[in-house]
Amino acid sequence: MCLAPPAIAQLDQISSREAVSGLKAALEKGSLAAVAALGRADGFLGNPQVKIPLPESLQRTERLMRRVGMGKQADELIVTLNRAAEAAVPEARSLFLDAVKKMSVQDAKGILSGGDTAATDYFRRTTQDPLRQRFLPIVRKATSRVELAQRYNAYAETAAAFGLVRKEDANLDGYVTQKALDGLFFMVGEEEKKIRKDPVGSASAIIRKVFGSLL
Repeated sequence: MCLAPPAIAQLDQISSREAVSGLKAALEKGSLAAVAALGRADGFLGNPQVKIPLPESLQRTERLMRRVGMGKQADELIVTLNRAAEAAVPEARSLFLDAVKKMSVQDAKGILSGGDTAATDYFRRTTQDPLRQRFLPIVRKATSRVELAQRYNAYAETAAAFGLVRKEDANLDGYVTQKALDGLFFMVGEEEKKIRKDPVGSASAIIRKVFGSLL
């Protein structure tokens, strides 16, 4: 006799409507918490887990700058990278909510019986490309205020042509946009893990019921 996996068997005791409602409530809670945590002053800069450094290809240059008394300029650029990401992240709110609304019953049950970050993976699949399009002009506007950022782009594009800088690091705006996305999905994943680990601690009864069935 073949028995269903425990998570699937328990989910079968929950109606499709409850499963979808519980997951949507959890996704809204987790994703909006992540956006709120990152989309504010020091959301990136003050969080070592997501703080954006200079691109790896430029870190040797950063060390040189600091040795010759240009540490202030390096710090200014790092602050700008992180402020740009902080300014862009609030754009994710409406896209996340829209992705939740479009979720199917099949999506919901697959996420609920998936891994610790199955919902985060769903968000990444459905929102990453439109988020990139929304983030990029905001990041570009923020970095354009700092002359050093423009110098970086000019240097990096030339260096990339000679193989001295990785192509993906050759444009500062593209680099920051990707790091902002990475940091955002990381934080959404952390929120999802918390909900899965302690659904009882959630304020929502439906989240407690649906995710509690998986424990």
